[in-house]
Amino acid sequence: MNRLALALAAMLLVVACGGRAAADDQGLHHDIVNNSSGAEVTFDATVLDNPVESGGHERFEVKASTGETLEIDHNTTLAASVPIHAGDTVVIHGQFYIDPGPHLGVHCTHGATSSGCPNSGWIEFNNNYYE
Repeated sequence: MNRLALALAAMLLVVACGGRAAADDQGLHHDIVNNSSGAEVTFDATVLDNPVESGGHERFEVKASTGETLEIDHNTTLAASVPIHAGDTVVIHGQFYIDPGPHLGVHCTHGATSSGCPNSGWIEFNNNYYE
């Protein structure tokens, strides 16, 4: 079997098994340094505070493994709440944003897409996906 056929077979296996983006912590850091608001990101983080429900969103702060602190805005009208607490570790997949301040955050962490979130996202906690 040639290399192209092997690569295609491997890719089909990942897709068939529900493959997800792997954490790319340095990619997140690069997007932050380059002010790449709107970039799709996947990264490891530690939860800094217990989530607060506000306006249909679960909001909490995390510290990425590269040291940056970000607010996570997880839409609980489109996805299940994540049963996390301060000190827990998570993997986040969503859309990076920069608000004035600058205030760094990630939203679009839900599986349902919308006009503001063209790509599906998720939060992994304890080997479970909340999307």
